[in-house]
Formats: sequence, C-alpha cells, structure tokens
Amino acid sequence: MKWIALLAVLLCPIPALAQDHAAHSAYAGFETRAIKSLSDADLDDLRRGAGWGLALSAELNGVPGPAHLLDLKDQIGLSTDQVTDIEEIFAAMQSEAQDAGLRFIEAEAAIEAAFRAGNLDREQLRDLIQTSGAARAELRFIHLVRHLDTPTLLSSEQIARYNALRGYSESDPCDMVPDGHDPAMWRRHNGCDG
Repeated sequence: MKWIALLAVLLCPIPALAQDHAAHSAYAGFETRAIKSLSDADLDDLRRGAGWGLALSAELNGVPGPAHLLDLKDQIGLSTDQVTDIEEIFAAMQSEAQDAGLRFIEAEAAIEAAFRAGNLDREQLRDLIQTSGAARAELRFIHLVRHLDTPTLLSSEQIARYNALRGYSESDPCDMVPDGHDPAMWRRHNGCDG
C-alpha cells in the first residue's frame, strides 16, 4: 500500500514544474510588435505594395497577375508590347497598393493605440474595425482587379505556360515550390505541412 502512495506522489505534477512546462501561445513574442496584428515582414510588404497573398483567389484559379508575368516574361514568350502593357498595369497596381497599404497600417495602428490607451468602447471599436476592414478590402481589390486586366493581353498558350511555370498543374503542389514563392508560405497555402 505504501508503494501506491509513493507512486501517486511521484506521478502528481509539482506546481513549479507544471508552470515551467506550460504551453506557450503561438503568439508569444508578438507582444513586442509596434502593431501587434502585423509582423515586420507584413509592414514591409504593405509599404512596398507587395501582393501579401491577397490575390490568391485569382492566382490559384489560373488567372495571372502582372508581377509574376513580368518575372516570367522570357519563359512565357511575352512580346515587347505585352511587357509594356503589363508594366503599366503593374506600376499602377503597385502605386495604388502602397497607398492602400499605408491606410491599412494606419487603421491597424489606430486599433492598437486604442487598446493600449484602454479607453475603448464598443462603438469606437466597431468604427476602427470598419475603417481597417475597408482599407484591407480596397487593398485586396487593387491586387485582384489586375488579375482581370492581364489575361486579355495574353494568349491561352501563354496563360497555360504561366500556370505550368508557377506550379499550378495536375502534379502535387508540395513537390515543387515555384520560383518567386516563399517556400514556407507556399507549403502553408497548399496544405503541405499537415
């Protein structure tokens, strides 16, 4: 009987040890960010007018966008006129996306500041979220609408070549990360890590 009591004591967690082994949040470390909802990489992407994954609905449904078309212009066989037209679309997109990205950053910073100040009520929070949501929606529109503009400049063969070069084919997308993609983001968006 004594050995059962000893075993129970040995198997019972000690509070200090349990605290050392406490699960950490996936967000641990985010508390040091200036804007908690945005990483340094997010801020950089938004300021540069980068896609930020906002055009995946078009991209992954075979509707090319200007940035990657320009990256692959030689492999796709774009003509000089096509390149010029796509460069114009890209320049307009990037300029608009940079402006919209800054508005989104400002909106998220306002939410951050309101929570930091601690004097936020429900109505103010709703207004801040709606401002942020509108800025993000505009940013997404800016990126997605350019995917509507570019296919009309391309032949069906060029679009098929684009999709093959980007890795959007019958093969398993986890087998190859296309040029120009961040490997970790590619694997996460294609469900390769689960």
